Amino acid sequence: MQTIKVLNMKCGGCEKTVSSALEKEGFTNISVKAPEGIISFEGDEIKAEKILSKLGYPKEGTPEAESVLKKAKSYASCAVGKMK
Repeated sequence: MQTIKVLNMKCGGCEKTVSSALEKEGFTNISVKAPEGIISFEGDEIKAEKILSKLGYPKEGTPEAESVLKKAKSYASCAVGKMK
């Protein structure tokens, strides 16, 4: 089981977006805790980090974590998740 701590996760919409994206890529045993920004899963950690960063949820402590663009993307991902 892999665990990643990410930034910009706010709500259930974020959780849905992350879970759906990881499931589509073949990850299993996915657990997402939005308030804490913790995502656990079975699968390739590097691949997951790339997927999450693209959605606007960069891994804590990475250069992408300081990006304003990533924060803006996370709001869009959150909104999409809320509509599902």
